Amino acid sequence: MIGRYASEPVCPTCAANNSTEQVQVHAAPIASAIWLWATPEAAPAIATRDLPTILRAYRRINGLNQIALAELLGYDKSYVSMLETGRRAIADVPSRRHIAARLGLPTHILGVTGTDDAEYRAMLQFGDSTVRLAEIARQAGHAVEAVNELWPLVARLEARAAEGRLERDSLVLLAQARVALGVSLGTVLPEERLSSAARWTGLAVAVAARLDDPTFYAHTLRMHGNELRKAGHVGAAVARLEQSLELSTQPADQGGTLAFLCRATGELGDAERFDTALLEYRRLLDRNTGSGLLFQPFTLREIELRGLLGTGRVIEAGRLVSVTVGTPSAPQWRIIERVTTGEVLAAINERAAAENAFADAIGSAEHHRLPHQIQRAIRATVKTDMAGLTLEAESALQRIRSLLAPQPASSE
Repeated sequence: MIGRYASEPVCPTCAANNSTEQVQVHAAPIASAIWLWATPEAAPAIATRDLPTILRAYRRINGLNQIALAELLGYDKSYVSMLETGRRAIADVPSRRHIAARLGLPTHILGVTGTDDAEYRAMLQFGDSTVRLAEIARQAGHAVEAVNELWPLVARLEARAAEGRLERDSLVLLAQARVALGVSLGTVLPEERLSSAARWTGLAVAVAARLDDPTFYAHTLRMHGNELRKAGHVGAAVARLEQSLELSTQPADQGGTLAFLCRATGELGDAERFDTALLEYRRLLDRNTGSGLLFQPFTLREIELRGLLGTGRVIEAGRLVSVTVGTPSAPQWRIIERVTTGEVLAAINERAAAENAFADAIGSAEHHRLPHQIQRAIRATVKTDMAGLTLEAESALQRIRSLLAPQPASSE
């Protein structure tokens, strides 16, 4: 069945799991400022549901003055000033819906709907499907759409939780949505914002720890550990991943955790722990059929290349780099592999091949809106003195950043 996430006549599920052919997935333009609310300082403003507080917080978070906010909303600057100071209030539903849409907020936050209405009950009824479809979208290269789908669900559940009115089923859904949102944000945010992704997965861990479901708890620990690693907290990541591994019982879950553990120990430069985790991953894969994004031969090769390079074994990495194993299970994994391969090729002085790998990674990362992969390429090209590619990557990164910025209201 072709879903709403498909920009081509290809089922997103098939695209995410196709192991024989790489499906080209077109990323949609970034159309909202949802992730701009993903910072910790935004949560208190949202919780107030007070329009003046929210407007001031929005400007502060995004570095806007009142003129820029007025352009975004399509209002006069003096009118925005009166809204911020409380000298004017907006009571009509259409205006509040308009402001919510321009700021990327679910309408209930501005009092348009209540948390007990039919809309909320319908959202709960289909919440699990929303999370699963968002995961399919993310894995198929549509992380932007995944965030767009998850944010209203998470915001509504967070509001309910703040009121202390979440029953167990809703609490489980909140944890699922939190971890899915965190991982999706971790896919589309630049490196300096990745702590926001780790925060959301951490909130999921806090709930999962109380649900008496070891499998789900292991899942949240695994995903939180990887977001911590990406945000630069590698030691803490290793601790979470080792805890997840102890709780995991299924080969695919164990393999996914070991994949992340290999990355984290490799980044720490801990050759012994990296080798132990890699050997366990390899043995597990030899005994079981690979499945999912993280437990398969293509992933094994990428994490081994990265770990060997991180632990100073350049010659071994150079011997492995020419070996092609399997195909990526999602568009972003091909980009990840291209950056890693470029780093290894540069380290063994295969500059032309390294330049080709980096150029491929930069172009694909911009196409799929993956700023932190471009940032990885920038660091690698700077280190290897590939100035032309560095400029190309910086330009691509700037173009993505411009898409994340709030856009003025249409004049139509």
